[in-house]
Amino acid sequence: MFEFNFIYINFMEQISIDDIDQKLLDSLQTDASLSNQALAERVHISPPTCLRRVKRLRDAGLIEREVALLSGDKLAALLGHGLTAIVEITLDRQGAEHLDAFELRVAADAAVQQCYRVSPGPDFVLMVHVADMPRYLALAQRLFTSDANVRNVKAFFSTKRAKFEPRVLLTSLPR
Repeated sequence: MFEFNFIYINFMEQISIDDIDQKLLDSLQTDASLSNQALAERVHISPPTCLRRVKRLRDAGLIEREVALLSGDKLAALLGHGLTAIVEITLDRQGAEHLDAFELRVAADAAVQQCYRVSPGPDFVLMVHVADMPRYLALAQRLFTSDANVRNVKAFFSTKRAKFEPRVLLTSLPR
């Protein structure tokens, strides 16, 4: 027996998600390099069915993209140290146009790995990664100091990353 969850895409289209789709999504976010054959075996469906379902999930936008997760620690050992900062930003004016403009500007910067609008507290929390402190200072000047609408910047510098998991917990989807 299948359970279906409905997700509305673009406010008009509707896609149904069943247990097999959830297993496919969960398997892909664990290892997107699986062949179609291996993925089909893992979720106990035929390869053609697997291919069709994954294409449907991609077309619906539930799979945004597939990327390789690099080892920051190993790369830092090879290429030199890196600096990760969690940065809280508070704006002077929080009108939608001001929030949108700031978000658009910081999201376009390659050093910004993640950008969240948050509430309460600061307006934004950013995860940034740069090679060293001089590059962080250049980023701060470029994104924060030069913006007259930025009221407060509070940066926390990572000394160790204990966990990084980009998974979406599919068990949290409503049933």
